[in-house]
Amino acid sequence: MAEKKKQGGAADGYTPRLKRQYEDEVAPKLAKEFGFDNPMAIPRVEKISLNMGLGEAIQNIKILDEAVEELGALAGQRPTITRAQKSIASFKVREGMPIGCRVTLRGARMWEFLDRMISVALPRVRDFRGVSSKSFDGRGNYTLGIREHTIFPEIDMNKVDKLKGLNVTIVTTAGNDERARFMLRELGMPFAR
Repeated sequence: MAEKKKQGGAADGYTPRLKRQYEDEVAPKLAKEFGFDNPMAIPRVEKISLNMGLGEAIQNIKILDEAVEELGALAGQRPTITRAQKSIASFKVREGMPIGCRVTLRGARMWEFLDRMISVALPRVRDFRGVSSKSFDGRGNYTLGIREHTIFPEIDMNKVDKLKGLNVTIVTTAGNDERARFMLRELGMPFAR
């Protein structure tokens, strides 16, 4: 009989480390700090969106294939290819041309990615002094730009032809920046002083 492969979801009893930390430590602190009586009102991380824009894909489509493979390795699921919505003659872009890729993470994969990013990838950035605490959008969502995707250990440096940038957007239910900043700081996000 073949053994069943472990998927890592809520159904098999596995809970990511950062989610346990959120439920056990961070959520009670948020409730106490901001006076939430209803446990459903406590801010939480809803999803994480990863986006890689590749303008060079216009000349060389091979770059896009590599980016899809690398972003898939980071996220643990296959990204979708984004296409140009309108033609821009000065950039030689036609409507419908592939110009990037993106992926949205939810559930266990989201918590695992956030944990890897905070504890493994960000400390590998050269001359790291913390991430900006001003990158909130006013509704409690945080966007972080990463210049080199090679800071993630899943990327094999020998196979990388070109360094690519990556946008990471953490969408929360906080409603305002103060609550979201408090929650992310408690989860271990290294904000600059």
